[in-house]
Amino acid sequence: MDNITELFCQIDDFCKTFELNLNKHLIPQVKSTRNRATSISLSELMTIAVLFHQLRFRQFKSFYNHYLKPFLYREFPSLPSYNRCVELMPRCLMGLFAFFQTVKASCTGISFIDSTKLAVCHNRRIPRHQVFKNVATRGKGSLGWFFGFKLHLIINHLGGIVSFKLTQGHVNDRQPVDDLCRSLFGILVGDKGYLGAPLKQKLALQNIQLLTPIRQNMKRVEWTPFEKYLLQRRALIETVNDQLKNLCQIEHTRHRSMTGFLVNLMSGLVAYCLNPDKPKLKITRNCLPKAM
Repeated sequence: MDNITELFCQIDDFCKTFELNLNKHLIPQVKSTRNRATSISLSELMTIAVLFHQLRFRQFKSFYNHYLKPFLYREFPSLPSYNRCVELMPRCLMGLFAFFQTVKASCTGISFIDSTKLAVCHNRRIPRHQVFKNVATRGKGSLGWFFGFKLHLIINHLGGIVSFKLTQGHVNDRQPVDDLCRSLFGILVGDKGYLGAPLKQKLALQNIQLLTPIRQNMKRVEWTPFEKYLLQRRALIETVNDQLKNLCQIEHTRHRSMTGFLVNLMSGLVAYCLNPDKPKLKITRNCLPKAM
């Protein structure tokens, strides 16, 4: 229970400032509408969303019926019914995205970039899929074709998420690199999907060294022992992707709305950022590049 209390206090302190600033920037409504306060606060909703991913439940209904309602009724005395709780969840999307900006990691000089698929339905059900019919697209990854989105991710050598971007499934991995690398410096390690002289030269102007494997028909490159070590440890970001999917449950095919999909994604990313035991590389500070 101490961890739940600590999580709620951290989110509640953030929400006090967030809701105050948000109300200042909202467009005033011309017509008067009912705007009754809900029985459960925004910070409680965000806590429930993040806690669902931290406790590794696969279905929110099982989490609500078998853990949240029986054991946490004292922590959430104003907990609504399951149906009402699902209806209120989209309200915390903006808060989760803003809270992610406060808990995400910073660049350490050594970063890893990769993309992973977020399939929203099985390939056999693509013709009759309706929820993401005009939003998701077909894409192809290392494991074959899928229908959904791509999550482009950059992590540091400590396993922390530095930046991310969500795109449609057909988008090339090199396309969102500019947006992802705005606050980066030092060495960026990627797979062969990021191989290309134009991208490497463009990142070099931003004080970023792009490090990727080469193809067999390319000219041999002389890497330093440290660069070889980083290329051999590129699987670190694959481990992070695996934890996001299999532990934090950011990918499943039971979504019923785009907003629900985004709430599930953001709460999963926040839950991972708050995890103190992340996969990481043991690199001394002397080996870390410094920002210009």
